[in-house]
Amino acid sequence: MRVSNVTVRKRLIFVLVCGLLIFTIIDVRLGYVQFALGNLLTDRAKDSWSRNIPFQPERGKILDRNGVELATNKSAPSVLVVPRQIENPAETAKKLAAVLGVPQEAIYKHVTKKANLEWVKPEGRKISHDKAKEIRALGLKGVYIAEDSIRYYPFGNYLSHVLGFAGIDNQGLMGLELSYDKELTGDKGYVRFYADAKGKRMPNIGDDYQAPQSGLDLGLTIDSRIQTIMERELDVAQATYNPDGMIAIAMNPNNGEILAMSSRPNFDPSNYKNVAPEVYNRNLPVWSTYEPGSTFKIITLAAALNENLVDLNKDTFNDDGAAEVAGATLRCWKRGGHGHQTFLEVVQNSCNPGFVELGERLGKEKLFQYIHDFGFGQKTGIDLQGEGKGILFDLKRVGPVEQATTAFGQGVSVTPIQQVAAVAAAVNGGTLYQPYIAKEFIDPKTKQVVSRKTPVAKRTVISEETSKQVRTALENVVAKGSGKGAYIDGYRVGGKTGTAQKVKDGRYMEGNYIVSFIGFAPVDDPQIVVYVAVDNPKGTVQFGGVVAAPIVGNMMRDMLPTLGVEPRKGGLDKELTWLDTPTIEVPNLIGMKKSELQEQLIDLKLEVSGSGDKVIDQSPESGVKVKQGSKVRIYLGN
Repeated sequence: MRVSNVTVRKRLIFVLVCGLLIFTIIDVRLGYVQFALGNLLTDRAKDSWSRNIPFQPERGKILDRNGVELATNKSAPSVLVVPRQIENPAETAKKLAAVLGVPQEAIYKHVTKKANLEWVKPEGRKISHDKAKEIRALGLKGVYIAEDSIRYYPFGNYLSHVLGFAGIDNQGLMGLELSYDKELTGDKGYVRFYADAKGKRMPNIGDDYQAPQSGLDLGLTIDSRIQTIMERELDVAQATYNPDGMIAIAMNPNNGEILAMSSRPNFDPSNYKNVAPEVYNRNLPVWSTYEPGSTFKIITLAAALNENLVDLNKDTFNDDGAAEVAGATLRCWKRGGHGHQTFLEVVQNSCNPGFVELGERLGKEKLFQYIHDFGFGQKTGIDLQGEGKGILFDLKRVGPVEQATTAFGQGVSVTPIQQVAAVAAAVNGGTLYQPYIAKEFIDPKTKQVVSRKTPVAKRTVISEETSKQVRTALENVVAKGSGKGAYIDGYRVGGKTGTAQKVKDGRYMEGNYIVSFIGFAPVDDPQIVVYVAVDNPKGTVQFGGVVAAPIVGNMMRDMLPTLGVEPRKGGLDKELTWLDTPTIEVPNLIGMKKSELQEQLIDLKLEVSGSGDKVIDQSPESGVKVKQGSKVRIYLGN
């Protein structure tokens, strides 16, 4: 059958159109692959050929409030291998093992492992630069040195529980290192080379380099100068009393910033593997809970004053040595009692029956409401792990005896950081602040602040007028009462002692106490609150006024000038014992002639600077109280 020319022509046109269509589809697809997917496919191909030698980022430093480095990094290279590139595994293992000082068999397992990349760990992690140089000099194929670092704590045991530590991979494991691990870590970099399916390097493709991105630096509220003073005094106390443990906290009462924090036993963060976990796992200032003893009386005092239930100077109380409450006898620490006294003297003498009376005036609902408002029975929210909540009586089960013992700090369990935050609120005008220790994150390159934490005021607990009365009462404790060991010439210091019997298996232990003191200064404008607790001091009378108060006094004697707090005029004179040196007020010497000085300085020593006939300046200034026999420097001029 003969096909017509028209049919042939139609078929040819159809084939042509189909061919053009197929060609167009193929051409568009090729163009799409070439131009749209070209880079993606090339990257995928490179990825299949590539091997990355990682460069660890520099972990962010931890700095004190003045920029002093508390945790930083030291370069420590690491060894890795590409097993497929190793031509003679046995020889390579032998040479590597000789440099690293480990058995050849251990290295042989790494170099023969079926993996694209293999870290030689732990044998080749964080090695010295000298060893890294030796390995490079061997020229072993398939063996590489990767840039790495190790965490370094330049001050050793200093601030150890707060800083915590980082592991071998620079991951935060404890303390601030763990709390802010994400911000401190940074992003890894690498050197990328290309290899064929057999793992051999491809000679015609250059290596790629991606620089690591360092983590953010963390700035703290800690003042290393204050921390150094605290650590020094705890070391002295450790040597003097050989206690079972010690706790110390210094805080700015006006914003909740922690200026220093320490405890004993402590540890070296660089050597944490050789320390018992119960030592580094327990940051005692925020973790431990115990009966506070008489330091808790500050809360009862503040509550009674705020409710206008007591006039410290006019109201009186007779202490015969014990208070009878619901058939229970609650004794004063002083056998026979303090006799007839004002309530200001009740505070000075830390009289238990007097505080039982204040607790009864408040009633259990009011008393426990203030205890809650001051932050007890709940976490303060400080940015450290392991914070405890303490233990309070269930209000439904509080009877007259529980109410009475709570009023003087027995039968309740609190944490040190709760006490510091609460007393800060009692003396700062009445505002309870959330304590915090991480202040800001800083870009390590630009040194610009990326983010900053601001103080958090939780609530107002008492009035400014009540806070002023609390401060006055606590100044009397230091000048005339049980806290004389914390008295500092020239400064107005307030505070309260505490002596709490320890509990074991539900019973009070004999002769085993936690003695404490919490102090603040200056009384008229508090700038620092310092708390110290000493667990079972040996070879001494276990009283807070005997052991803990002098420790706080020694700390604040150096801390206050360091903070720029000048000596203040006024304040209460210390009630002297036969062991004390009397204090005298420095006279005004400015303008006097040299011939007139001697009769003004009968009880003081004179140091002279400059030349001339008249005094043009003096230190300390007039009105400051100093110990008899202290030095006064004068500056002479014309």
